[in-house]
Amino acid sequence: MVSNDSSSDSRSKVSTKIVVAGGFGAGKTTLVASVSEIPPVTTEAIMTEASVEHDDISATPTKATTTVAMDFGRITLDHELIMYMFGTPGQSRFWFMWDDLVRGAVGAVVVVDSRRLADSFDAVDYFERNQRIPYIVALNRFDGRLDYTIDEIREALEIAPEVPIVDFDARDRSSSGSVLKTLLMYALSRPTQPEPVG
Repeated sequence: MVSNDSSSDSRSKVSTKIVVAGGFGAGKTTLVASVSEIPPVTTEAIMTEASVEHDDISATPTKATTTVAMDFGRITLDHELIMYMFGTPGQSRFWFMWDDLVRGAVGAVVVVDSRRLADSFDAVDYFERNQRIPYIVALNRFDGRLDYTIDEIREALEIAPEVPIVDFDARDRSSSGSVLKTLLMYALSRPTQPEPVG
């Protein structure tokens, strides 16, 4: 039976924060929107001519908006755990926000468009350098396919053998939910890393 007392319900739950990162147009906003149980908060802005020299839309010609700050969503995973999702902006000119967005996160999902692997290098490198935040790689199946095998992508992006790589469809709630569960299982399996001092 579901209680209508939201205050007592929220007190019995534990919350956690994850980050959804990746390159421009990889599917971060779509992932957050597909699983969020609340209307997701997005900071999508219309792409203008000013972004032409910065953003390659050749693989995503219908893309008309881009995240300029963050996406935010929430999902209740079971009767005890609420997950808050923070999506990062993909373009390099907004990366100064990443340190603030990842603070306090238990883990991160790096969303990859296999058609544009080079766009994922910086996101993977960020979490490789930031060892205290476990991350997984989620390969978004555009048009229902991947351009490379998981092993080829692991080698191309120089992803450590222990880092999980999964493929999914960011538009599909169940598929995106499986990605989040994989991240949580991986994060829980790793020893806790202390927050840096200063």
